[in-house]
Amino acid sequence: MTEDQQPAGPAPGLERPDLGGEDPAPVFGRLFDAHARPLHRYLARRAGSETAHDLVAETFLVALRRRDSYRPESGTARAWLYGIATNLLRHHLRGETRALTATARLAHEHESTVAGHDSRVADQVDAQVRAARLAGALAQLAPADRDTLLLVSWAGLEPAEAAEALGVPPGTVRSRLHRVRRWLRANAPQVHNGQSTRDSYDAEEASDHE
Repeated sequence: MTEDQQPAGPAPGLERPDLGGEDPAPVFGRLFDAHARPLHRYLARRAGSETAHDLVAETFLVALRRRDSYRPESGTARAWLYGIATNLLRHHLRGETRALTATARLAHEHESTVAGHDSRVADQVDAQVRAARLAGALAQLAPADRDTLLLVSWAGLEPAEAAEALGVPPGTVRSRLHRVRRWLRANAPQVHNGQSTRDSYDAEEASDHE
């Protein structure tokens, strides 16, 4: 988990708030203040900054309309919001896959430029290549597996929260993370040697949040 993904912790009463009051505006305002920025960071990594702005706004509008469906005893508000955002994001998955595939092409375009450069430039290019290879691997994952991996490794949710967000049992999330981690090691070994990009480290370490 990167530094900016470390949650500061919800304000008192916001982890599992009561959304059934007559005036939901105050509690939703506090939820927005607590979760909008990290939610935008997560969505921007998957769909781009402009789309992320729209998705964050839509997430809170949907949450407001469906506030009666939230059950504090069933999960945290953060998991609930990320679940809504993930459902909205699925409409953009085709575009996300295209973007990941396009990024992966950089691996082939830049590999030949590493040799012959000074070490600083070569390291920068090599990091770009590793990130591109990881993008290619992510593009090949099934949407459910990609959502599970990135909710844990990029959004910083605990596996139990990811399970709440996706509406699946915690054991399903753990098995997905284990399977995806093994698959990444077998199919994208280039991103797992030594000090690679932060993204590849997050992908490798995703299942360690269990």
